[in-house]
Amino acid sequence: MKFSHVALNCADVDATVEFYSKYFGYHTARVFDIGGGAKIVFLKLGDAYLELFPAEGVGPVLEKDGPKEKGVLRHIAFQVDSVDEVLAKLGDQAQIALGPLDFDAFIPGWRTAWVKDPDGNIVEISQGYQDA
Repeated sequence: MKFSHVALNCADVDATVEFYSKYFGYHTARVFDIGGGAKIVFLKLGDAYLELFPAEGVGPVLEKDGPKEKGVLRHIAFQVDSVDEVLAKLGDQAQIALGPLDFDAFIPGWRTAWVKDPDGNIVEISQGYQDA
């Protein structure tokens, strides 16, 4: 078994495609026309996918490192070489929710920041994490 995908509901699927493609290296793997001008898009990075759906309604307000309610996705995370370089690349798109924070007390060199994607989903960017 291997991990497949995370599904996100998007106010603007095209804006979300642009965000994850431009800043995180995803590319469009497949698009399904579901009628009425709406579509479902699969973005791919390596073996992992993001499945983007048109949103129906308004969700919780997402802050800091994400919601803490049971049954709600807290955040998605990416390992990067440099948190600061990714934040610089994001520029004005970097809606920082929390951080950057250093976790050197746990793992030397571990640094993390949480930003919001175009729909307010929390995205963790982290460098230096290592398994025990």
